[in-house]
Amino acid sequence: MRAKDRVKSKDKHILNLADIVGGARSILYLKVDLVAYDCDGFTIHKHLPKAVVFPKNTQEVAEIVKYCSANNLPFLARGAGTGLSGGAIPLNGEIIISMVRMKKLISVDLENRRAVVEPGFVNLKLTNSISDKGYYYAPDPSSQYCCTIGGNVAENAGGAHCLKYGVTTNHILGLEVVMPNGEIVEIGKDGIPDAPGYDLLGLFTGSEGTLGIVTKITVRILKNPEGKQTVLAYFDRVEDGSQAVSDIISAGIVPAALEMMDKTAIEGVEAAAFPVGHPKDIEAVLLIEVDGIAAGIEEQIDQILEVCRKRDVREVRAAGSEEERARWWANRKTGFGAMGAISPDYLVQDGVIPRSKLPEVLSRINQISSESGLRIANIFHAGDGNLHPLVLFDARIPGESEKALEAGSQCLKVCADVGGTITGEHGVGIEKREEMRFVFTEEEIAAQTDIREVFNPHNLLNAGKLFPSPSRCVEIKKEMKAQAIS
Repeated sequence: MRAKDRVKSKDKHILNLADIVGGARSILYLKVDLVAYDCDGFTIHKHLPKAVVFPKNTQEVAEIVKYCSANNLPFLARGAGTGLSGGAIPLNGEIIISMVRMKKLISVDLENRRAVVEPGFVNLKLTNSISDKGYYYAPDPSSQYCCTIGGNVAENAGGAHCLKYGVTTNHILGLEVVMPNGEIVEIGKDGIPDAPGYDLLGLFTGSEGTLGIVTKITVRILKNPEGKQTVLAYFDRVEDGSQAVSDIISAGIVPAALEMMDKTAIEGVEAAAFPVGHPKDIEAVLLIEVDGIAAGIEEQIDQILEVCRKRDVREVRAAGSEEERARWWANRKTGFGAMGAISPDYLVQDGVIPRSKLPEVLSRINQISSESGLRIANIFHAGDGNLHPLVLFDARIPGESEKALEAGSQCLKVCADVGGTITGEHGVGIEKREEMRFVFTEEEIAAQTDIREVFNPHNLLNAGKLFPSPSRCVEIKKEMKAQAIS
């Protein structure tokens, strides 16, 4: 080994892991380097890993996992670090297994409409790679220009177009997974949809990296729609915009996307990179996209325009060009990051509610904002009831981080109280562990942790994520085991 490839550490684990991945250029272990990995997009909590290793293939991932398992070293997988719930934060001084060097597009099968990628392959890059052939990959989280498909699988990511096309789990046909003991297994072999037996693909997709490490993904790709058109609508009252959302769905129209932003969110996106000239005094904006057979697009657009006009819309119009449509979407998709233009810090929440409850929930979120003294911007995938309240705060002010966390938790409680849930696409991670009790009983939580223990019995893989702190849950497990024995 050349001198520059040697690791200058006295830690035997660092030395041995470096040997697995090929030397110093494939491992980080100095504090100055590890600081970049102390959190993901959930920046309120930060913890340093023991090391970060960069495997190049599945075999190296398996060898790293075997070594960690044999030496009782906690470990976790990390993609681009864009997750918003703390799922990639190394709470226990983990060895981080970074998947960014495993970034190949392995194969494309247009006849069977599927592609195989490595976990570090960037989401948008897949669509860009096949668009000239008339195909695309449907899941489109706002971070799609940089987030990885492996991370999307871990969190079951959604996106603006999930109303019509579903979230990540609806587009996964097969996975290659390194289990927590280092065994390599294939789930959904050959990419056959709806295979008989247990739905292990569904179980692993959205398991937040607690059951295994995905090293290869077979995804469904779709043919580009013949036609596509987008409508922009401005409302002086959030209630009118909310009702227009329900009216569009009630009219039998299933848009590809139906997005909404409130006044504070509009302030942010207009102050950031892609302003489009939204009126400063407007209370809500709807962005509605329909796609499909070209012959039916104009009829749907006319129906949408009519629905909006019946709800006292101030202005509504269809995009006049592809360039205008693209600018509208660029403005919307920078929504989260744009909050940095109007606030030093922000916390993104991710609740889900029935569409009919939108006016009630927004009123209660406004009340939480008033009581906490913190501004809350609202961006929604309104069509499927996925809300993203963004709590704006300043971490430099003592106590504001805690106030933001409490306000975020209260927003999720409101979602649960109206029959919704605590996450639509960002996952639970560490941010919403205790809020799991808003929607699950202790018995249900115990059953879920039992499933995790089947795959991850020693809890070395991404420990401390997804499930709340033990309490009554532990007692219930003991009772269940005692009953089984008797």
